[in-house]
Amino acid sequence: MDKKILGVTIGVAVVIAVIAGVLSIPSSEVIPQNTNDKIGLVINSPNQSTTLQELDEIYSTASESGIGRSNVYLFWNLIEPERGEYNWKYSDALMSFNKKSDLKVTLYFSIINGETLGPFPSWIGKPPLQSLGEDRVINVLDAILSRYDLVDTVILAGETESQFRYSEQNIPVYKELFTGISDGIKEKHPDIKIGNAFALHQVLNKNLRHIVTDLDVGDFVAFSYSPVDTVGDMVKTPQQAKEELQEIIDLAGDKKAAIFEISWSTSDFVGGSEASQTEFLEKSFEFYTENESELEFFIWYRQNDKPDGTCSFEAQEIGNDKLSVEGSGFGSSEHVIERLNHYVCNAGLFDENGNPKASWDEFKNQIQMLN
Repeated sequence: MDKKILGVTIGVAVVIAVIAGVLSIPSSEVIPQNTNDKIGLVINSPNQSTTLQELDEIYSTASESGIGRSNVYLFWNLIEPERGEYNWKYSDALMSFNKKSDLKVTLYFSIINGETLGPFPSWIGKPPLQSLGEDRVINVLDAILSRYDLVDTVILAGETESQFRYSEQNIPVYKELFTGISDGIKEKHPDIKIGNAFALHQVLNKNLRHIVTDLDVGDFVAFSYSPVDTVGDMVKTPQQAKEELQEIIDLAGDKKAAIFEISWSTSDFVGGSEASQTEFLEKSFEFYTENESELEFFIWYRQNDKPDGTCSFEAQEIGNDKLSVEGSGFGSSEHVIERLNHYVCNAGLFDENGNPKASWDEFKNQIQMLN
């Protein structure tokens, strides 16, 4: 599923969740587990809003699986609403749960979100890539990384193929910007690894492999993946989907590949089921085991379903900015949006009532075998 769409969904849900409580860490204890810091899970609430106590329980359940990593989605316009003035209220709460659960963090910080640039703070305006200025990005990332030592990898751009699909002439501009940002960050944080993310299913469906290979920058090349066609229907068998995953090794070239978000929906509306989700989860871990030395990390999307109809993609807002659904590469027709809603709302390992699907036990079993 697409980075922009998924990231927005998580980011908004988390902001709403944190508003609902007092910013302090609940008192429940997390029992230490044998963990694998390459294996992660996108941790989310099943509800549009939740309390910090509920989030604490959700993180505790996730960490008991043996994961060692999660994604955190921080948007620039929420972190630095005024130039040089940072709002840590939401991110402190999120990071506290990850720290308490002893999870490493892959940070998604979007200067590219599919076809959308940003979202940027209002004080920056809406500059093109040529005018963004690497120093401003370095400053805000330095502030984040200095505050949160559990972040070890950064995704600078998501669904990057959609940004350059019709503007390949801007690829050299972005490569220069990325290199400047990466070099500046590594001077201050030499152990941080930085890369870009691509939606593998879109790269394959739309024959955009050359965009991935043209953007040969970064410490790794990350991918999201959903077994869908251009209108959002699930058209792959679990075995066929595993075979498509193999493409990321070739696309990454001499760099490590990474699975930033990998998902399989159980919605029969788009062709999914609990049985096929469980089978694909097993196949995806087979892929991980066969290619572990070439993978930077492997993160499953996601922990919890949401109620049908709550995963809206029209006019997604992050702060005062809106992200266009067209960036998904699926188009914006009602037909397509309906399928995206069903797919994402039912992509969790738990249903909307908090009941584990068969895939949850498989997820835990696979991690236990690795650990």
